[in-house]
Amino acid sequence: MWNRISKHHLFWPLMVLAALLMFNLIYKPGFFSIRIQGGHLYGSLIDILNYGAPLMLVAIGMTLVIATGGIDLSVGSVVAISGAVACLIVSKSADQNAFGAVLTAIAVSLALSVVFGLWNGALVAGAGMQAIIATLILMVAGRGIAQLVTGGQIITVSSDRYEFIGAGWLAMLPFSIFIVAAVWIAAAWLTRRTALGLFIESVGSNSTASRLAGIRSRTVILAVYIFCGLCAGLAGLILSSNVSSADGNNAGLWYELDAILAVVIGGTSLNGGRFYLSGTIVGALIIQTLTTTIYMIGVPPEITLVVKAFVVFAVCLVQSSKFRSVLASKWKKRRYPVERGVTQNG
Repeated sequence: MWNRISKHHLFWPLMVLAALLMFNLIYKPGFFSIRIQGGHLYGSLIDILNYGAPLMLVAIGMTLVIATGGIDLSVGSVVAISGAVACLIVSKSADQNAFGAVLTAIAVSLALSVVFGLWNGALVAGAGMQAIIATLILMVAGRGIAQLVTGGQIITVSSDRYEFIGAGWLAMLPFSIFIVAAVWIAAAWLTRRTALGLFIESVGSNSTASRLAGIRSRTVILAVYIFCGLCAGLAGLILSSNVSSADGNNAGLWYELDAILAVVIGGTSLNGGRFYLSGTIVGALIIQTLTTTIYMIGVPPEITLVVKAFVVFAVCLVQSSKFRSVLASKWKKRRYPVERGVTQNG
């Protein structure tokens, strides 16, 4: 029973998440406390879910891209562009709180995100360009586009309707949590209840064999990049609406790396093939909890990334079955040196 549980793809990510939460509880005894204020739930756990929502969305889209054997380095730039375009449209409207202006801003931002996803997919699936190069182009150019949209300044908006996307509440919980839940449920249903998930895994395992078997691998690859772009666009809306502003330079910065780490921590291989959306959510929660922990214990900002990288490195080592087997064999040699020597000598 223990071997079966320990070999489950969610076991080690959940153990790491639990360890981080317990550390926070020991360091700050009131870490798990949740209070009701103004009809809303507040607390550190709620903050982790709320602030981790953009990363979870980006990581969900990244999971499907990685499952096909690709990668998308442009998601951080798409996050910045989406928030910048939405804030620009809202700020230019005569009434920033008008429903039509907010709806237009959301529609245009998501449409642009889909176009960017289509661009990446066309370069990878159509032109046959390597995914890391194709998405690196948009990663660099997209950050410049975001700064052009904002004019190199921070665009601020004053719209309760737009702010509701990232800072609103529904059923006592942040509205962003429901957006993540809806996207995750839709992605899980499409990939586990239809043949799409099998097609994605097949393309990721061997795209040539999949094509010869009758699967339109190019269409599958195109679809996952479009979906990844859409997820990044949604994350950009949540991120910008949460602070009622758009920063083309810093918004979504390093999100692509955090998303990749979340996917890997969740058990999905970078080589493509089998993927785990539930593991990705846990991985994103680990990244956000780690970020919260670093800030809570007062780690200097200049070494925050170093601490974060070290912890993620340790997590990936713990997840490696080969690393664990080497440690186990060394422990057995130290634990039973006499018995092993007697056995070898006959």
